[in-house]
Amino acid sequence: MRYNLIASALKLLNSTKNHNLLVLNVRSLTGAAQTNDAVAPTTRPPPAESRNPEEGQRSLHIAVIGVPNVGKSTFINNTVNHRVCPTSAKVHTTRQSNTAIFTTGQTQLVFYDTPGLVTQHEIRRHHLDQNFKSAYRHAIQHADIIAVVHDASNGWTRKELHPTVLDTLKAYSNLPSFLVLNKIDALKSKRLLLDLIKTLTNDTLTVGKREVQAISTPAKEIRINKRESSWSHFSDVFLVSALTGNGLQEMQNYLVGQAKLRDWKYPADIHTDSTPEAQIVESVRARLLDYLPQEIPYSLKCEIEYYSVEKNVLYTSVQVQCPTTRIERLICGEGNGKLRQITERVTSDLVEMFGQAVSLTISTISKGKKTAS
Repeated sequence: MRYNLIASALKLLNSTKNHNLLVLNVRSLTGAAQTNDAVAPTTRPPPAESRNPEEGQRSLHIAVIGVPNVGKSTFINNTVNHRVCPTSAKVHTTRQSNTAIFTTGQTQLVFYDTPGLVTQHEIRRHHLDQNFKSAYRHAIQHADIIAVVHDASNGWTRKELHPTVLDTLKAYSNLPSFLVLNKIDALKSKRLLLDLIKTLTNDTLTVGKREVQAISTPAKEIRINKRESSWSHFSDVFLVSALTGNGLQEMQNYLVGQAKLRDWKYPADIHTDSTPEAQIVESVRARLLDYLPQEIPYSLKCEIEYYSVEKNVLYTSVQVQCPTTRIERLICGEGNGKLRQITERVTSDLVEMFGQAVSLTISTISKGKKTAS
């Protein structure tokens, strides 16, 4: 059944000449038996002519969790097809929960991009706020389902779920959860995908040994297996590449099918509940992480100085507060060359984010001395 689906998909994957990774959805078996190509049943809304605009609306709130740098923000941006969450190559780009909204037809999906699950030591090392750990809890408390994003390309960590992830799943075992194996485009071994599914789910999603909880299932205590490296209660597993988009449509279809009949929380034409000013500041901070070495960017503070939209052009200015003049010189570079590079990169991000022309100025300040790009 499910095992045969994966095996046949992997065989097809091996025969693909361009090596594009086939998207696999390990569909859970609940209740009556289904064929391999069956679609999860959904409740059809009444005909449009017989209902009010609010009637028939469906929504699902998804808390996206995982350890730092597994690609949660990129995963959400490409799922909603809009740049909402700032991204960078370094860990802890996301420092507070961001909301991304995707509306299709009568269904609205609300994603909560949470900071990476961390220990107290990591909070001190990266100068994180003490409320950093509470951000993901707040998101989960408003969610209907939990998405666990796991980096399948990391050879050191891919064979086990991090203890902080397992602790979170155990604490919120009343909510259904599904596993997202990300970065599968970086894998050369196709057999490894099947082995990872077996390992991370404790072999519960390959032969249908366990009946999966539905969203409406009441809370009950769930124990983690002795090794504390896998979770036996995932309702589904999706193999995706957030960077290329492979697998995201399949997962999106699944979430639409899980949506609940209720009014939307947000208008259909918005992508986030964050203010433009907050998005600008976070975008600047994310690119500072990319351009500055080691722990330096984590000590910087960014503040919006000016924001205005005139004749469909966004004008804005952001100030970067540096703890020392040495760090300020490092940010600016020779002849302010590095600061101009950062400004150009952030401007490109903001044009993609807001869909309009952007005029951005980034200035640095240290001990009262100010430099502008």
